[in-house]
Amino acid sequence: MSVTINDVANEAGVSKSTVSKVLNHWTTISPATVEKVHAAIEKLHYTPNSRAVNFAKGATSNIVYLTNLEKDTAYRNPHMFDIMCGVHHTLSENNYSLTLVNTSEEHYPGEKVSEVITSRSSDGLIIHGSAINKEIANLILDAGFPHIIIGHPSFESCLCWVDTNHALAGEYAAAHMIACGYTDVAFIGERKTDYISAQRQKGFMAGMLDRGFHIPAARIGNTDSSWQHTYSVTSDMLTQPVPPRAIVCENNTLALGVIQAVKDRQLSIPDDIAILTFDVYPYSSIIDPQLTIVDINVYDTGVQAGSMMIRKLQNPELLIQSYTTLPVIIQGESTRPLT
Repeated sequence: MSVTINDVANEAGVSKSTVSKVLNHWTTISPATVEKVHAAIEKLHYTPNSRAVNFAKGATSNIVYLTNLEKDTAYRNPHMFDIMCGVHHTLSENNYSLTLVNTSEEHYPGEKVSEVITSRSSDGLIIHGSAINKEIANLILDAGFPHIIIGHPSFESCLCWVDTNHALAGEYAAAHMIACGYTDVAFIGERKTDYISAQRQKGFMAGMLDRGFHIPAARIGNTDSSWQHTYSVTSDMLTQPVPPRAIVCENNTLALGVIQAVKDRQLSIPDDIAILTFDVYPYSSIIDPQLTIVDINVYDTGVQAGSMMIRKLQNPELLIQSYTTLPVIIQGESTRPLT
């Protein structure tokens, strides 16, 4: 039969509540009593029930990660798992568990957040940016519930968030192209309403302009995010009287369409057209030639989000709105200095 907290209390000659206070490191308990309780614990080989200890603290040592987990999400959002792994790494180091909650199963917007807050089944919420909206934001802020949003919300609020600096990544792309000698550069992005694409385009254009090179509208192509539409947009751009010397692709999927269009016109990469893309996933390792990439370590973004969640729990009044993790250029075969 397992040893209970009552057994420890009887052995030490104190109340059950005193044992609980010792286990939770209350400073109001005398050193002599603490010593008696610990001696009883050692003698009886008592192992505190972590759930009971957390209940006494009013804590769960659990953090909920809220995101959309419907079918094929891993293909549409390949970075999410890396982010979750980084979050889990930091939380586990701090003795917290991580629970996934799927927003795609909601009967109404904000249902899962309401359940977490009212049930007190978690000490805090980490929410992927795709799952946040103004209604959920209001629920969290009204409840004063500890939270971190992965990604800059698309609306102004007092939410706590961390994000990668996509505009800075765009500036890195511009700096690399200029360093290689490419000055006539096109940008192929997703829809104009896509936040990440718009930020990367903004940073790229600003980076080129800062170095004295204006990017005209004819050198900007927006797509429906498919490689097929990207192929069409790129083909049109390559049939201009003077085609661009280089192309920056906002992500790997778009890069597939760009490369196919370039090859179908029997142009050589990078001799005729240089290409740069963002992010190492999901296709960069299988594209030929090996692409030059502006990459952001999204695993580290998750690590930082986990660390900030711990800080938020320690200081509930802390407002966190921060960009984390600098981009890095991974040199491939699709760009090289012009001679």
